[in-house]
Amino acid sequence: MAGVPLSDDYPVRRVPTVTYLLIAANVAVYLLSPLSMVAFWYGGIDRICDAQRYHFQWGAVPAELLTGRRIAMPGPCPGGDYTKVPWVSALTSMFLHGGAAHLIGNMVYLFVFGPVVEDRLGRLRYLGLYLVSGLVATYGFALTEAGSEIPLVGASGAISGVLGAYLLVQHRSRVITLVFLVIPVRLPGWALVGTYFVLQYFLYISLSLYPGEDSSVAYAAHVYGFIAGAVGALLMHRVRWRSGTRPSDVY
Repeated sequence: MAGVPLSDDYPVRRVPTVTYLLIAANVAVYLLSPLSMVAFWYGGIDRICDAQRYHFQWGAVPAELLTGRRIAMPGPCPGGDYTKVPWVSALTSMFLHGGAAHLIGNMVYLFVFGPVVEDRLGRLRYLGLYLVSGLVATYGFALTEAGSEIPLVGASGAISGVLGAYLLVQHRSRVITLVFLVIPVRLPGWALVGTYFVLQYFLYISLSLYPGEDSSVAYAAHVYGFIAGAVGALLMHRVRWRSGTRPSDVY
């Protein structure tokens, strides 16, 4: 997107504990990983191999998710004798990132939109939606790239689910957005989030039509995660409406 969200004008009624904990977990995992210079116990030329092993061990490899069998780590790096449960990696991969820019970009979106969705759905439902959206995004991407042996890492699929839920539960908000990283503009939430989905879907379809083009961004995961979040939020609202529960009663 050409804009970076800065804040939402929805008056959150309680501290977004789950959102803050998710952000803290993502940051902590990155700082302890071989990609962070803070993790001084990784050092020298071996850091590259450590990072590769780290992503293969904890990242979600499509070929492993669909077969249930671990693949051999390619390349000259030694130490590929780690143990791994493929389905568990679908969860752990949601807390890994490929670099500081990747982490910051994801956390900005979670920081702006997460508190709103958490407040509207309740903490437990919000956490469930986040995790389920991430799993749907991961397995959806695995089905799209069935033969891929490249680890999928990042919270983008789960955060896309948060955006999908936001479109359903609080699309009337306005979001201050930094357009082209320079100009602050007040935009309708539905326009910003809707544009995100359209762009991700367009890029996903473009790569599907031209499979020879490689991309380091898992657009398919973003699309599946967004749809899962929107459907999940819709179902939660229907259940709440039938039970007569108000948003403020849900924790």
